[in-house]
Amino acid sequence: MIRGMTSVKNQPNLQLLSQQIKQWATELGFDETGITDTSLHEQEPRLLDWLEKGFNGEMEYMRRHGTKRSRPAELVPGTIRVISARMNYMPHDMQQAEAALKDSNIAYISRYALGKDYHKLIRKRLATLSDRINEELVGFQYRAFTDSAPVLEKALAEKAGLGWIGKHSNLLNSEIGSYFFLGEIYTNVPLPIDTPATNHCGSCNACIDVCPTQAIVAPYQVDARRCISYLTIELRTSIPEEFRTAMGNRIYGCDDCQLICPWNKFAQLTNEPSFSPRDQLNDAELLTLFEWSEQEFLKNTEGNAIRRIGYECWQRNIAIALGNSAKNAKIKTALLDKRENSTAMVKEHIDWALSHYT
Repeated sequence: MIRGMTSVKNQPNLQLLSQQIKQWATELGFDETGITDTSLHEQEPRLLDWLEKGFNGEMEYMRRHGTKRSRPAELVPGTIRVISARMNYMPHDMQQAEAALKDSNIAYISRYALGKDYHKLIRKRLATLSDRINEELVGFQYRAFTDSAPVLEKALAEKAGLGWIGKHSNLLNSEIGSYFFLGEIYTNVPLPIDTPATNHCGSCNACIDVCPTQAIVAPYQVDARRCISYLTIELRTSIPEEFRTAMGNRIYGCDDCQLICPWNKFAQLTNEPSFSPRDQLNDAELLTLFEWSEQEFLKNTEGNAIRRIGYECWQRNIAIALGNSAKNAKIKTALLDKRENSTAMVKEHIDWALSHYT
């Protein structure tokens, strides 16, 4: 809980303090920082409508949190401002990503997940930034988040001027595209707010047209139940057969709507070494990853976002990709060998892959 108003050491100018906060954030590796109030009255009806349509799929926690997501002061009482920060993560040029996506024998992993898990890194940087602010203020209260609580981070970032929410529901910036992470600091300090970003999608529907599973059911509306990112990461049960062929070689997440977006021609490579791709994951062959034991999976994904889906879903996803790959005897043998000791769910997906050999 954030209680009361903060008193300020030496009464510094809050406008100047906000500029200092942004400078400190830059020094910590953030690429841009903005400040906004907590009013999300325009976004809340859209969230409730999205939930009413069941677009959240099995992500029941989104419904369970109620309006805490759209009302920051309900999540952290006393919050009146949100400091929103972004950090670029693009590990290599888009041509390399596109080449991997086109090679059916290569495992395509969403570019954000090739390096170190961003959650702890960004939250630690936000905590360091908060400590620096605390040196200037008496009674400064805060909570820092990085995709770790019911926070409408993209809506807050849009209000803070970091970009606009595109038709694919990702945040877009006219100078950098969309390959960046977001983090927030909820606080009781009445800092001056920044000008919200304006939408520049225009008549472009490239992201809608390119989506392999037609998950973008309307501009700015994504049905998670059809989204490959949801299917490969959030879903813990069998993947519906209607989407398996369209998944291609995507075994963890999907970047298609970002790869096609014209604004990402301005994308820049990250300056954060932790986001550099791991050799074990960077454009690895599907068969190599499929043959990992559970112990190898845990070792090779330590400190990486992929680990949270678990070995069973990892095997499930790769089995589908192998079913979509160029057929050869080695793949068939690997599928049959793995089937012997797999769980019932993984066997189902292996059998689907093997059905392409009959």
